[in-house]
Amino acid sequence: MLRVLVLEDDADLRSILCELLSLSGAEACVGAGSVEELQRRRVEALGCGLALLDINLGAGVPSGLDAYRWLKDNGFAGRTVFLTGHARSHPLVREALELTHVQVLSKPIESKVLLALVRDAAHGTGTA
Repeated sequence: MLRVLVLEDDADLRSILCELLSLSGAEACVGAGSVEELQRRRVEALGCGLALLDINLGAGVPSGLDAYRWLKDNGFAGRTVFLTGHARSHPLVREALELTHVQVLSKPIESKVLLALVRDAAHGTGTA
């Protein structure tokens, strides 16, 4: 079964995403509101097969891109999807779009898109 990491600074949105992921077939959702919390939950986070990372976690704090680099440096082998409410011209979004083997989706994310992400990640398919 698929375990999903959700890095989202908005606690309500993080909770809703985890509920939708469970309804979409994910075995478990590991939620974190910051990169620091993610790092404290290292074993759980690295055991996930799909990571949904909010690109911008607020001013003056590590971003979803920092989380991505930390995950990769620590052996994360799952699929990474960035979520953003910013325009493609935003510097963090532009940086994410330049990465290979990741996907960038705009918020709000539709439930059918979450269902497809869970299905594809569980079966090891889909575009990275």
